[in-house]
Amino acid sequence: QVQLAESGGGLVQPGGSLRLSCAASGFTNAVGWFRQAPGKEREGVSCINQWGDLTNYVDSVKGRFTISRDNAKDTVFLQMNSLKPEDTGVYYCAGTQFYRPVCGMSLSDYERWGQGTQVTVSS
Repeated sequence: QVQLAESGGGLVQPGGSLRLSCAASGFTNAVGWFRQAPGKEREGVSCINQWGDLTNYVDSVKGRFTISRDNAKDTVFLQMNSLKPEDTGVYYCAGTQFYRPVCGMSLSDYERWGQGTQVTVSS
């Protein structure tokens, strides 16, 4: 069973950058990044297909976040620039072992989840 582990979270000032990593114990097909702010539901932030040539982003992060993957290292990255206080939350990566032509942005699209990493954007 493939396991996922996030890293790279932390405290950053507004306008700053962070790079999250999601390391898998084996190959996964599509991978998604989700976040959950206090008192809110978990939402899809970005996703990438198994080949890395198709990606998707929630409107609120378009132009600021970039998802990528290195299949040789079974790792997916989320580069987050121009961070805002509303980006604060626990960030989770999720993976699926099932092939899909495009990646999904819904929780139900994934059956493997990491433990999450905290991102706090505050001055």
